[in-house]
Amino acid sequence: MVVASHRARVGALVAALTAGVLVLGSGAWALGAAVFPHEDAASARSRIAVRPSPTASPSPVAVAVQTPSPTPTPTFDKAANSIDDPRSVWVVVNKSRALNPVDYVPPDLVQPPVPNINGQPVRQIVSGPLATMFAAAKSEAGLSLTLQSGYRSYQTQVSVYDQDVAANGQAYADTDTARPGHSEHQTGLSVDISAASGECTLNACFGQTAEGRWLAANAWRFGFLLRYPSDKVPVTGFTYEPWHFRYIGLPLATELHDAGVTTLEEYFGVPGGETYPG
Repeated sequence: MVVASHRARVGALVAALTAGVLVLGSGAWALGAAVFPHEDAASARSRIAVRPSPTASPSPVAVAVQTPSPTPTPTFDKAANSIDDPRSVWVVVNKSRALNPVDYVPPDLVQPPVPNINGQPVRQIVSGPLATMFAAAKSEAGLSLTLQSGYRSYQTQVSVYDQDVAANGQAYADTDTARPGHSEHQTGLSVDISAASGECTLNACFGQTAEGRWLAANAWRFGFLLRYPSDKVPVTGFTYEPWHFRYIGLPLATELHDAGVTTLEEYFGVPGGETYPG
């Protein structure tokens, strides 16, 4: 009789589960009480394991991928300094672009601390880099350099030009000597450099000396530009002068070196040429 009653209760439980009628909470206890009469609701809940429903595969979630904007490449500011003001380290002087005023005199001329054949001064801003470049040539390559020419006044340029005209004619003089007011030497920013040995001084062959080759390869590191390269005569207006270097400052010298540009005329897009206007 007891067995039959127990079987009936189990049968009722199985029937309820099969039919899906299983109620959680107090209902779970009520159902369990039919089989386990001495169990309270809390015990029933802990005993009855409810199988979780199958977990559905999560729907794909669209994730917005943000592509970082490329960092803009900094561009060199060509307007940072004037190319017209004779006091500017970037001033462009050539046959088409005279100094204004034509008799300009730099206000800050000093004697640079380097061997100086003619004792000519340079602008103060040139003095330190020039000495550093001479010292580097010595320490890096064992080369001794000498300053041949620095600042030349308007009146001095008059004499230099007139002597060239008298000796070689004006047409020839205009290829290698600037007319007064058109000379970079008048800015105090240009220097003529020679080997201490005197080899090929102020001659095209200086470019083939160890000193000339070192300067051509390294002058930019100190803010200088080989101003009159051999392949740019129609641009600069002057014959190849491997001894003539122009101080333009390290930022611009580095910019020209990295860009592979060898003349100020080309970089700033200003006229040069081999003839004087008028």
